Amino acid sequence: MQFLKILFWSLLAFVAAVFTFGNWTNVTIQLFGGLVAEVNLPLLLLVTFLLGFVPTLIYQHWVRFRLRQRLTAAERATESALAAVRGIETPPPSTPPAAPTNGAE
Repeated sequence: MQFLKILFWSLLAFVAAVFTFGNWTNVTIQLFGGLVAEVNLPLLLLVTFLLGFVPTLIYQHWVRFRLRQRLTAAERATESALAAVRGIETPPPSTPPAAPTNGAE
């Protein structure tokens, strides 16, 4: 499976390199205020791809984080409800043992 993954990424990198070398032309972009920018086409495509991909990726990570928090809260509530139904007291949260004192205060 690792071999197929490496083969896929190598093929994708090769296709991207061929596209880049085949389309290495300057594109004129009209900016605000009469400014004109000349940008290489592969760079322009990369920037536009990242402008769409990065916010979506951040949103997806945020949703997964929130769902994990909700799942953890639901698991805790289920455990406490089951313990209450069974008549078992839930153990108090464990506290770290106090540091030993050697008598010198």
